[in-house]
Amino acid sequence: MKKYMLDLIIKENKQLSSQYSLLILTSPDKLPEILPGQFAEVRVDGSQTTFLRRPISIHYVDYELNELWILIQIVGDGTKRMAEMNVGESLNMLIPLGNSFNFPERKDTKVLLVGGGCGVAPLLYLGAHLKNAGFEVNFLLGARSKADLLQLCEYERFGNVYTTTEDGTHGERGFVTQHSALNNSNFNYIYTCGPTPMMKAVAAYALKIGANCEVSLENTMACGIGACLCCVTDTTDGHLCVCTEGPVFNITKLKWQI
Repeated sequence: MKKYMLDLIIKENKQLSSQYSLLILTSPDKLPEILPGQFAEVRVDGSQTTFLRRPISIHYVDYELNELWILIQIVGDGTKRMAEMNVGESLNMLIPLGNSFNFPERKDTKVLLVGGGCGVAPLLYLGAHLKNAGFEVNFLLGARSKADLLQLCEYERFGNVYTTTEDGTHGERGFVTQHSALNNSNFNYIYTCGPTPMMKAVAAYALKIGANCEVSLENTMACGIGACLCCVTDTTDGHLCVCTEGPVFNITKLKWQI
């Protein structure tokens, strides 16, 4: 797909919590085609410690409103600067990067989207595409506490939503792989994004039940075009750059010890 370097304008900055912000961006021109699972490399201006672009998942795209959403978790000076941006400021980004999730061939396939922490970000756009394609969508979202479960009403627009929290303040107590929905549901296709231990546990569950499973890796991706080799991961096809050959991989391609 063709890549674009765009200066998108902040249309709205929603402070979802002390740690998370939702940036809604727009453009005078029509946004390019972006597929679920792809990401952007964002230039952070005004930060004295952030010299490289930051990889950010595409959270959602609304072509009717010409909006692109990105979910920001504040973890350093760069993301702090982005979370503090004001309406009308511009954010330079290189999009769309990477590959995308694949869809099942059969419409009666039972799909499950599993996310943890900020890893839930790409699943909203994926869920929207799956629903529009005629699939029944199920989300399983995990977090440390209720305050870390973000935009549940948005996910509910596109499917059934199950939640877990480690402290039990919302949904079932525990981790996503401990949710009771996994006990009696025959999911055929599973997508997951989040912390690596969580994704490995989800992958192990998928292998156990014989489900197809795709993961979105969150390796450090400094350039987004395969030049810096920061994001290389070991696969059955050799060492590949996550930013160009991923970030989405089928678990059969990954050399995870599961």
